[in-house]
Amino acid sequence: MQPDVHEPDCLRRFTRLCVDACARGWHEANGGNLSYRLDEDDLVALAPLLEPESQWHGLKRAVPELAGAHVLMSASGAYLSNVAYDPSHICGIIQLDACGESWRACWGFADDARPSSELETHLAAYATALRAGDGADRVVYHAHAPHVIALSTLIEPSPRAWTRTLWRTMTEGIVVFPQGIGALPWMVPGSPELAEATCELMAVHRACVWTQHGIMARAAGFDEAFGIIDTVEKSAGIHLGARAANGGAEPRHLVSDEQLRAICERYGLTPNEGFLD
Repeated sequence: MQPDVHEPDCLRRFTRLCVDACARGWHEANGGNLSYRLDEDDLVALAPLLEPESQWHGLKRAVPELAGAHVLMSASGAYLSNVAYDPSHICGIIQLDACGESWRACWGFADDARPSSELETHLAAYATALRAGDGADRVVYHAHAPHVIALSTLIEPSPRAWTRTLWRTMTEGIVVFPQGIGALPWMVPGSPELAEATCELMAVHRACVWTQHGIMARAAGFDEAFGIIDTVEKSAGIHLGARAANGGAEPRHLVSDEQLRAICERYGLTPNEGFLD
């Protein structure tokens, strides 16, 4: 399908990420979700579509950092593979009230659809980014990346274990996520506990693995969010393949800590020292 030249840029980029990710097998059925915090230019471009006169819905936990914000988000139960064909059913735009305590739909969510069940996790991630001084982070993305899920059945759900496994498997890892990645044990999807635990880790890391579930990332733009998850997923797949080729044991030839430090020196990166020996 050719892009609609009259469609706002943020909707085109939202659609492109969904289509590319579905082609990679990251969103079976209605799995995964995506959101984007709109800026002033987006609101100007979207103004003809917005209809703010709708019912307010309370949030379980207020996010005062997002007071008045508008967020484009996938709908609950939506098949992201269909977003290019039926965007108003697959996603929508919400506005938060002046206290960050409630939301209302401004566009989309046709036929009484609602934002993803992970709405509060996404909002908490944006609030976390703002508190961490990363206010430019406007995309939060959750994917059911298959190699990440497979690897989560083999290694402990700790940031150090995951970060070292991926850094030492593929050179590009420490370049893309020098602060490492977070990891959590299995938790109920969409639960307040998952949202809170995820945001504690995402105050430091831009990605967090959910054991046997997938991965969430926050980034400044759609390409960056996709790139983080793509790099983690590719590294996980390479590690799984290397272990399989080595009879299930850890591969013998991995990137050393000395080599990791050399990469950081070459590219002017500041790695998370807690993940280096």
